[in-house]
Amino acid sequence: MDDSTLDFSLAGKTAVVTGGAGGIGRAVAEAFVKKGAEVAIIDADPRAHEIAAGISPGVFAVVRDITAEIEIERAVGEIARRFGKIDVLCNIAGLGHGREAENITAEEWNGVVAVNMTALFFMCKHVGRLMIERGAGGKIINMASQAGIVGLELHACYGATKAAVINITKTLANEWGRYGITVNTVSPTVVMTPMSAAHWAGERGENFLKQVPLGRFGTVEEIAACFVFLASGASDLMTGANIVMDGGFTIR
Repeated sequence: MDDSTLDFSLAGKTAVVTGGAGGIGRAVAEAFVKKGAEVAIIDADPRAHEIAAGISPGVFAVVRDITAEIEIERAVGEIARRFGKIDVLCNIAGLGHGREAENITAEEWNGVVAVNMTALFFMCKHVGRLMIERGAGGKIINMASQAGIVGLELHACYGATKAAVINITKTLANEWGRYGITVNTVSPTVVMTPMSAAHWAGERGENFLKQVPLGRFGTVEEIAACFVFLASGASDLMTGANIVMDGGFTIR
C-alpha cells in the first residue's frame, strides 16, 4: 500500500453519483472532487446542472429519470463518451416514506421499488458492463440502510428495497470479482438532511435516539467519507461487504 492509497486519493478516477443533486449524493460528489476525481451526477432534479456547477466547474450533470432502463443506458453512455471511462459508481438516489403497512398503496410501493431497487440494479448493469468491457476493474458502492437489516416500524416498503440492495450487492460482488470489480454497500441510520430533519423532528426523533447507543444521527459528511474509502485503493480487498453506520442501533 503506497502513500497515495493511505491518503484515499481518487486522482485519475471518474465517478458517477446518482442522486447527486442533494443530500448525501451532493456530499459524496463534493468529497470525491476534493480527493481528485472527475465527477458526473445523475439526478431527476432539473436544477442538477446549476447544482453541479456549485460543487465544482468540472462536475458534469445529467438530468434523467432513472426509473426507466433506457434513460439509464442513455445517461451512462453520455457520461462514458464525455470522460472515456467510468471507474466508480455510487448509487445514492433513493425514495422512502413512513407508512403503516396496511395503508401502503400499490402506487407508493411501486414508486419506492422503482427508485431504490430497480434503478439501482440497472445502473449497476450498464456501468458494470462498461467496466467488464474495459478490463480495468472498478468500484460500485450502493446505498442501503439499517432498515434493510432489521424490521423498523413504518418501513415495510423501504426496508424491503434496502434488504434487496444488500443482496444485489453480494450477488454482483460474487459474479464480478473475476473482473476486478468490487461491489459494496453502505447502510446508515438516519442522516441529517433537510428532508430527514423534518421527518425526525420532535418526539419521534427523541424516541428513536433512545435506541441508538451513540445517541445521535449521522451527517452527510460521515457517509461521504465512507464512500471515499470504498472508492479508494484502501478498500481493494473488500467486496460484498455491508458497512453499517448506525451508531450501534443494530448491535442488539
